Parts: sequence; structure tokens; C-alpha cells
Amino acid sequence: MKIGILGTGNIGRTLVKTLSKAGHEVKVANSRGPETIDADLLVNGAHAATSAEAVTGVDVVIMSTQFSAIPKIAPLLANIASDTVVIDTSNYYPKRDGVIAAIEAGQTESAWVAEQLGRPIAKAWNAITSASFAEKGAPTGTEGRIAIPVAADGIREREVAMRLVDETGLDPVYSGSLADSWRQQPGSPVYCTDLTRDEIPKALDATERARLPKRRDLAIDAIMERAGDSNTNPDSDYAVRLTRALFM
Repeated sequence: MKIGILGTGNIGRTLVKTLSKAGHEVKVANSRGPETIDADLLVNGAHAATSAEAVTGVDVVIMSTQFSAIPKIAPLLANIASDTVVIDTSNYYPKRDGVIAAIEAGQTESAWVAEQLGRPIAKAWNAITSASFAEKGAPTGTEGRIAIPVAADGIREREVAMRLVDETGLDPVYSGSLADSWRQQPGSPVYCTDLTRDEIPKALDATERARLPKRRDLAIDAIMERAGDSNTNPDSDYAVRLTRALFM
């Protein structure tokens, strides 16, 4: 498939490397321009592009940006083909992104993103730490392989997202519609806890929606206390121990 990836942060970097290694034709863009994209991201055949180029003539667009950037991306996607699958990897953190009233009032993050873009999306790769994603991917069928939830309303969005998740070294588990995707938001038992395919359904069912914001904010406060910077990514072992203690 032809895939455009917006964002070269920690999740975006692993997406570029794994999907191009899997044989897909990948274009990658960031907000600073193609000349700023590290050459090591392109070793498996990916191509640096402008944001406009990255979303043109592709089968899939993956947004791997901060949640607050979504409204700025919306005009970029306004004229792409209707059958292009859009996948969002972002999460809402009000201390970083600013308070969004609709989400605070109960709208799921995924539904808000789809509303901003004016088109269907899938939600994937949001519920794994960047360190686990980079370090712990494994071939299909590997015992104990990490699984992540995938939410989508449409069959095509669901099938494409789940295929690509598998090709990035993780087991995909369909978690339901965008309206139910609160079960994979920050603070939930499946969020960054490195569960297997067999463990995810029970964790999804155990999610307590009212407790998600407090648990999310506790995790951020703990990371800031340890690292001194909410944008610092903790190592995978620390992050998983923390999220399991707080979210499960």
C-alpha cells in the first residue's frame, strides 16, 4: 500500500521504519520540512516529503502528531480521496494540549478527531508506549506478543488498521466503535500496559470511564516528578510498571 505518515516523533519513527520494512511505499512528513527528516528513518525505502505531498495519492494517512495539532491538519486532508483510510495515533492530555470542552463533557477523543476532519477514522497505536513499540515488536504468532486495541466504525478502516498493526509487530484487537473508544484512552487498563491478545478483552470490559481522567493525570504527574519533563519518554519497563499500577 501507499502510506503517508504525518509526524516524526517517537511513535511516528517506528511506524515509518516498520511499515517501509514491510514493503509499503511510505512517505513521511513533519512540520519542519523534508530536509529536517533524519536519514536513518529512510533506510528501508521511505521517502521524505512535505505534508501536502505525504497525503497525496496514498491509500492510507497515519497521523502521528500531538492531539492539539489535529485542527491544523484538517485542511490538509480536506481534498484527499474519500476511500483513503485515515488512522489517528494521538491522545488527549489537557496539560499539554489545552482543555477541549467537548471531550471534557464526554465526547470520545476519536469521535472528536473524526469530527474535526469531517471523515471516518480508525484509532490505533495510541495505547502503547513509544519505547515498547520500538523495542518489543515481534513476528505474527510469537508467544506473548504485545497486542493493542483498534477502534473504527467502518469495515475498511478497521481491516486496514488491523492489518498494518500486525505488520508493525503487534497483535491487533478490535475494540469497537469510535463511540466506545474511551476504553482505550489514557487511564484505561489497556493503555500502555503491554497486554497480550488474550488479556485485552477482559481489560476493555474492566474500564471505568469516570476514573480515566484522574488516572491519566496521575501518570503524567509521576512521569514529570521522575523525569522533570512531561515530554520525556520513560523507558519501557518503568512506564509499564507505572501504568499497570495506576490503570489496572
